[in-house]
Amino acid sequence: MPSCCCLLGLGFPSPPSALRILRRRMASRAFQLRLNPLTGDSEWLVVEEEEEEDHHPTPPPKQLLATTSYLDMLNDSARNRAYRRAIEAAVTDPSSRVLDIGAGTGLLSMMAARALAAVGGETRGGSVSACESYLPMGKLMRRVLRANGMENRVKVFHKRSDELKVRDDLDSPADILVSEILDSELLGEGLIPTLQQAYDMLLAKNPKIVPYRATTYGQLVESTFLWKLHDLHNNEANAADGVWLTPGEMERIVSVKPQQHAMQCDALEDEIRLIVIVRPISRYEQHEMDMFMLLFHGGYFNWILLGQSSTQLLLDGRDNQVVRGRNADWCDHWKQCVWFMQGKGIPATEDQVLSLRARHNQTSISYQLNINDEACDRSSKGDHLTLLPERIALYGDKDWRSALINTIKNALTVKSSPTCVVADDSMFLALLISSMSPTSKVIAMYPGLRDKGAAYLRSVADANNFSIDQIQVIGKRASSITADDLKHKKVNLLVGEPFYLGSEGMLPWQNLRFWSVRTLLDSMLSEDAFIMPCKGILKLCAMSLPDLWRSRSSLKDVEGFDHSVVNETLGACGCLPGDQQGPCLPYYVWQCGYTKKLSKVYSLMDFNFSEPIHSCFGKTKIEFSHDGTCHGFAVWIDWVLDERKSVVLTTGPDNRYWKQGVQLFSKPVEVNPGKSVMHVEASFDPSTGEITFSSSSTTCS
Repeated sequence: MPSCCCLLGLGFPSPPSALRILRRRMASRAFQLRLNPLTGDSEWLVVEEEEEEDHHPTPPPKQLLATTSYLDMLNDSARNRAYRRAIEAAVTDPSSRVLDIGAGTGLLSMMAARALAAVGGETRGGSVSACESYLPMGKLMRRVLRANGMENRVKVFHKRSDELKVRDDLDSPADILVSEILDSELLGEGLIPTLQQAYDMLLAKNPKIVPYRATTYGQLVESTFLWKLHDLHNNEANAADGVWLTPGEMERIVSVKPQQHAMQCDALEDEIRLIVIVRPISRYEQHEMDMFMLLFHGGYFNWILLGQSSTQLLLDGRDNQVVRGRNADWCDHWKQCVWFMQGKGIPATEDQVLSLRARHNQTSISYQLNINDEACDRSSKGDHLTLLPERIALYGDKDWRSALINTIKNALTVKSSPTCVVADDSMFLALLISSMSPTSKVIAMYPGLRDKGAAYLRSVADANNFSIDQIQVIGKRASSITADDLKHKKVNLLVGEPFYLGSEGMLPWQNLRFWSVRTLLDSMLSEDAFIMPCKGILKLCAMSLPDLWRSRSSLKDVEGFDHSVVNETLGACGCLPGDQQGPCLPYYVWQCGYTKKLSKVYSLMDFNFSEPIHSCFGKTKIEFSHDGTCHGFAVWIDWVLDERKSVVLTTGPDNRYWKQGVQLFSKPVEVNPGKSVMHVEASFDPSTGEITFSSSSTTCS
């Protein structure tokens, strides 16, 4: 029986990126930590801040900002228009002092400065201050201000708002606060503590706030797909293969985090049954709902923003307002969210009364559903691991599990008492090999799970019929492993899914870290070592992606302000120097709005893991099978598990548990079957783990 989940609200998530941002400020520079995806090692990048009198600052490095959601936000014309109207309505006093927190490119600050000038603020002491703590964005904002002649009308602070001080930085407390620090669940960007600190330290009494208030809406739904994203215990019970990641009474030992999960729920429209009518949900408020269907698995939630007046709508789900629920104009920075119900879901009958309670703390909203006055228990017992919903669904997928089980079983028939290294963070493979081969010695590298992974294995060992003494968790990167760690034994099996905890949002080929690990362990492998996967194949398919293209397209006028200077830095599509392409970015293609495949799937490059890692090059000719507008191509890796190529795991767009890379062209191309041809080349650099693409199209007469 499928289960229950909740779909929730709006906001821009943390941008998909290979960067793990840790920043420190020292004088006029900032330090940003960049992760090497192939090694797990990191390095500090230095971002310098020019003096204010420098009118030709060096633009921030493209790689720091091209993977963020800023471009998508600036292409959201409904959002921009709504903020402009709200700011113009708020700025009525020429002596107003406006503070913009989280200013980004400075769009809201410039709106405030223009509104202030319209009411005579330039001669009456009005001012606008912009606070942007992320130095690369602050540098870009200064370029935007100069391009619009606003550099002397907006005062920029490269600080966190809680580092600002009245009199030291601001001449006096601000009368108006504008901000857009909203994510998909509304509060995850730190909205409440940021605004509270501003109220306490930076604002005058009775300030005007844009936005002023938000209301969350929810809808309980039934969906088999969403059930699979969180109920690992019952899905692996259906698989009935003898491997238990969540055995017996420990069904919650591996679970999704009890939080809202951002998702483009429009793509699930045909797979969702609506259970109750949407009602507003306020803080600590309980609602009774009359059921008109029989079962629900969760719910989706969205929200509206209100201006200073209770009747002033800023963002809403009505005609000619900004829709931030399902069936809205597609954007990537604000999505709905999912809140999962427990287990198989919660059965209910027609006319049954349920009550849903929403609560929030400083950074998140949580939900509790009561049935017959009994609260659903969402507590986790004992030590447990939390994974992303897609990883939970994959671990419960019968076909995926069967592929790994059969491959390992075949390998163990020719390997007696093997020494096996699990080269990634795979819990499944460590359990599988230990239970299948009682005489094996399994060394789990677990570079991400580390001690948590070891505690988990101890908890489930008995239920999977193996001794914990078989497994050694070393919790190291491959570069730190020595022969002593392996007790000077040669490795007979080197395996991985591959899965590295924390890399789920990265590009597909950054799981080639497995190849890098294999190379570092080369001297420790036996001559006939079994390596799984044995090969990776880079695949691609030409795609029509109009919604994604629109969200990534180059900027010109944004509510009357020239933003063309940001295009190259933010990785926009079109109107870039020399027809250069933007970066290849990771997306769940199935969540990218309207999509259409325009070609068959092509192989572009092979990665042979029987060899040490090395540079690779590939090229292919794409012949189109459908007419349409080609905006780019989706790329992914198929993992070949055995040397006979009989078991292949694909991570392409048809499988919704993996992200693909999406390379958008500099300009869309109209294509026709039999007339249009495209040539694509790719190269892999093992020193950085990056793959670069180039393409050209021709039309046959």
